Amino acid sequence: MQKRTLGTGGLEVSALGFGCMGMSFGYGPPKPRKEMTTLLHTAVDRGVTFFDTAEVYGPLINEELVGEALAPFRDRVVITTKFGWEANPEDGGKWSALNSRPEHIKQVAEASLRRLKVEAIDLFYQHRVDLNVPIEDVAGAVKELIQEGKVKHFGMSEASAKTIRRAHAVQPVAALQSEYSLFWREPEETVMPTLEELGIGFVPFSPLGKGFLTGKIDAETKFDSADFRNTVPRFNAENRKTNQALVDVITSFAEQKKATPAQIALAWLLAKKPWIVPIPGTTRLSRLEENLGGATVELTNEDVQTLEEASSRVKVEGARYSPFHQALVGR
Repeated sequence: MQKRTLGTGGLEVSALGFGCMGMSFGYGPPKPRKEMTTLLHTAVDRGVTFFDTAEVYGPLINEELVGEALAPFRDRVVITTKFGWEANPEDGGKWSALNSRPEHIKQVAEASLRRLKVEAIDLFYQHRVDLNVPIEDVAGAVKELIQEGKVKHFGMSEASAKTIRRAHAVQPVAALQSEYSLFWREPEETVMPTLEELGIGFVPFSPLGKGFLTGKIDAETKFDSADFRNTVPRFNAENRKTNQALVDVITSFAEQKKATPAQIALAWLLAKKPWIVPIPGTTRLSRLEENLGGATVELTNEDVQTLEEASSRVKVEGARYSPFHQALVGR
């Protein structure tokens, strides 16, 4: 697989990464560890070198899975994780409280190093901006971890352009991780010009619209009771029915290119900028193979324009987050 570079610090990764969250969290009960380990090994064999996790996924068990599974390939892979959440006693112990205080960041780093079985975290993201802690203090704490050799690169997630600039002035930001796909194109206006100006990479999560752009979800689909999409307005049955028009556009384009809708969605992201590295996640080998096929689909500038013009005529309905999580993005 081709490689891409995130940021100005030389962080080289595969053009497509792997989002590991769904193996343990978010889309139903945790999947069998042995099966997920095999899947991660297969991803490495297929050329994936970029794996994304976070302490809150599980919580904790996703980092443990990734650390154990990728230990044999440590010299071949880049592992990213995130800080910024903690258990909230006022919310029944759920991980719903933000905490980016410098002392907490350093505690998280030590714990993540142990779970990931690594000597240094390749890319350490602030998971969500914490308005109670100046971003300069956050960047400063990560800078100290980098100086100590415990972290290699600093990242942010769902942050605003203004906050990214402030952080970058203290410690260069290698990558921003935020939602971006044909299902959600707002970053093109809000953050991407700043990323390009500052030389920061972009790591789109949910590049397949949380599965919707694969064409395998419709208004009749029933999600597991533990699937977070049950709480997402964009995924209620009525909005799924309306938003099917977008999938139909992508499917029609995919048929012309002899590809799947998922492959076109990923190929579109890769064609947008050379510093974009999507991280689709899956728990199935067949989906992994399909996703990786997206890296071999080449779209011309004309293809991109045609796809964007057709898809932009569809008005997507429904917010992409619940009100609680919506309030935490773009800060």
